[in-house]
Amino acid sequence: MSEHDKQAETATPSTSDHLNSHDKIEELHTLTNRLANELERSRIAQYTELLNRPWKLIGLNLLSGAARGVGIAIGFTFFAATIIYVLQLLGALNLPIVGDYIADIVRIVQRQLDMNTY
Repeated sequence: MSEHDKQAETATPSTSDHLNSHDKIEELHTLTNRLANELERSRIAQYTELLNRPWKLIGLNLLSGAARGVGIAIGFTFFAATIIYVLQLLGALNLPIVGDYIADIVRIVQRQLDMNTY
């Protein structure tokens, strides 16, 4: 084989190289489509639009903050009511340690209510 034939052989891509580059292009196309779908799913365009409208952003944040505050208040109310209900049940059982603890709490609260601090 002459030197010229060797150069010609290395200069032209073989069929396997062509398929390999085609596979790479297909893989790149698949990854690009996946990235585009992820960006679309993340709604980055809507987020950017929201950042360009500060009054709408402020309004949405106020609304979400108020909703969060109401949710916390309702949740704490249910939690406190459950705790009080359980304490009432335990107080009705007249358990020595728990009963004394509840009685101490009642005395402390009663003392605070009887004090006129104003």
